[in-house]
Amino acid sequence: MKQEDFTVLGISEELAKKAAEASKKELEGFIPKSRFDEVNEAKKTLEEDVKARDKQLEELKKSNEDNETLQGQIKKLQDSNKAEKERYESELKSLKIANAVKLAVNGKVHDEDLVAGLIDKEKLVIDENGGIIGLEEQVKSLQEKKAFLFKSEDTGSYKPQNGGKPSNNPFAKETFNLTEQGKLLRENPAQAKEMAAAAGVTI
Repeated sequence: MKQEDFTVLGISEELAKKAAEASKKELEGFIPKSRFDEVNEAKKTLEEDVKARDKQLEELKKSNEDNETLQGQIKKLQDSNKAEKERYESELKSLKIANAVKLAVNGKVHDEDLVAGLIDKEKLVIDENGGIIGLEEQVKSLQEKKAFLFKSEDTGSYKPQNGGKPSNNPFAKETFNLTEQGKLLRENPAQAKEMAAAAGVTI
């Protein structure tokens, strides 16, 4: 309140002056309503802004979590595809090598599966043209070290020791011969099985 306001109330001029000065001093820390509304609105806006930012952070956090999940799924799929590709390539390589080995010994040995099992396939390499490096060397080595596994070069058919014709079946009742059976089993197991089957004998 001003000095005049106190004077109107019937207070002496001296007291009114002191009261006015005291009131002025007291009102120095007073914030006008307009300023209060402004600060209050700013505070409210700040709080809403903070809430909005908190919400954005939560959404961003969730988004990152989803992104991490998605990235994890993508990586898992990529790893799975890579493993599947490696498995496919490994199986394809094994198939190519197995076929090449069978082709290399086909008609040259008495038991193709047996000889094929003696080939160290881990040492074989497929070249750019699809050829198998190292196969010929291994087959040649086996032929030198275990010649009994291979058929003679002039013929792969069975030859009886008595000079008879191959049609003389040592498993047949009329031409039964244990010595010839043993030789046939050693030299040509496949033919031995065929002749035994023809004679009604199981070996």
